[in-house]
Amino acid sequence: MSRPVTIFTGQWADLPLAELAPLIKSFGYDGLELACWGDHFDVEKAAASTAYCEGQKKLLAKAGLQCWAISNHLAGQLTCDPNNDARSNNFGNLPAECNDNAEKKRQWAIKSMKQSAKAAHNMDVKVVNGFTGSPIWHMLYSFPPASDKMINDGFKYFADVWNPILDEFDKYGIRFALEVHPTEIAFDIHTAQRALEALDMRPAFGFNFDPSHLVWQGVDPAEFIKAFPERIYHVHIKDAKLTLDGRSGILSSHLNFGEPNRGWDFRSPGHGEVDFEEIMRELNRIGYNGPLSVEWEDSGMDREYGAQDACNFVRSIDFSPSGTAFDAAFNQ
Repeated sequence: MSRPVTIFTGQWADLPLAELAPLIKSFGYDGLELACWGDHFDVEKAAASTAYCEGQKKLLAKAGLQCWAISNHLAGQLTCDPNNDARSNNFGNLPAECNDNAEKKRQWAIKSMKQSAKAAHNMDVKVVNGFTGSPIWHMLYSFPPASDKMINDGFKYFADVWNPILDEFDKYGIRFALEVHPTEIAFDIHTAQRALEALDMRPAFGFNFDPSHLVWQGVDPAEFIKAFPERIYHVHIKDAKLTLDGRSGILSSHLNFGEPNRGWDFRSPGHGEVDFEEIMRELNRIGYNGPLSVEWEDSGMDREYGAQDACNFVRSIDFSPSGTAFDAAFNQ
């Protein structure tokens, strides 16, 4: 089995798609996971116009690339985030008139996520990756104490926001894949299960499996696949490394990525602590044959070097499952 190797364009939104596409092809990739910001993919235009989508597909095809998923992470984050500070002002394609207004941000985000289902349909892709935000992430450390009711209410709020969004996904036959991630309603195996239960296990909602966000928390990424074999709708290939020195911890000390005193950081695939062989074995076991999409984030490595190195690495770890037992010959 040779799965498509793609790269997420979110970390490349500073480059126009017409410039980025041939560059990525030169690195050896099969396609792009298009971010819904910059000029890479405009959800509103794509939902309204099949001609716009045809134009984006032609641009990719000219470079010899395809698209298997779009990603609307930034709008998704604002659907359930408190949105009560300036960090999300000018977030992605958020209109300027929504800045500093939590509910205007939320309503724009909900509309954008609904539109992304039709946009994906018009683009002939079946998966939209993204975030959900979380109304209870700020209660993670329970002091002042957070009651069970507060947490339960948070999952209910998430479901109340997302069920109408997922109705649009069902309408167009599209799946939403949450990137399980701190600051989201689901950030580990237990919270992922609670998120599914909050939505009554509806099939439109699954996961964009990204091991980098699990490994630094101490969660085994392979166990995540085992827990949700029917819900792995897309896969990110990203790595992370703990850099604990006895003075720092996994909460990162309010230090930005790339700063030397952080307790962990993202690394280019193959340069961290993720056990990709075990992940490939589990993906083979569940029959996942979708894209392996590099999300390239490494503050200590040149971006173009890293992207090409990552493509080569992904191809080197993508092995097919066995079609027969190794000892079958003894039965002849």
